[in-house]
Amino acid sequence: MKSNWQKVALGSDHAGYNLKLDVIKWLIAKDIEFYDFGTFSDDRADYPDFAHTVAKNVNDHKFDAGILICGSGNGVCMTANKYVHVRAALCWNVELTRLARLHNDANILCLPGRFIKTEEALKCVETFLTTNFEGGRHTIRVKKISNIIL
Repeated sequence: MKSNWQKVALGSDHAGYNLKLDVIKWLIAKDIEFYDFGTFSDDRADYPDFAHTVAKNVNDHKFDAGILICGSGNGVCMTANKYVHVRAALCWNVELTRLARLHNDANILCLPGRFIKTEEALKCVETFLTTNFEGGRHTIRVKKISNIIL
């Protein structure tokens, strides 16, 4: 498997912690460079703290992509999408993940730790990391997301 991304930023709250550990094992096995911004246990933690850190690093181009995990995936996704150069997508199956990359050029994958099985989550991670943005008619739409053109 060849990742399209050189460096991946990871983050989760307590509800996403165990799934994040599985994602880390998968990334190590695939020899993909990553940095874990926390949390580092399943003790209660506030998802915005980790989502802001990952999103800021992706927004500032310090990392090519990010993966965020919380209980529903919604909190980290809402937080990450506050950044102008972030296109975070909440995905719970491979098809949504594939379309988020193909059509929306998503650069942060958000997973619902309490609502997705590990096997499906890892398939989403692989799809996210290996699917290219389709460009073409989608390019103008993606630029409009960040108000680059209006």
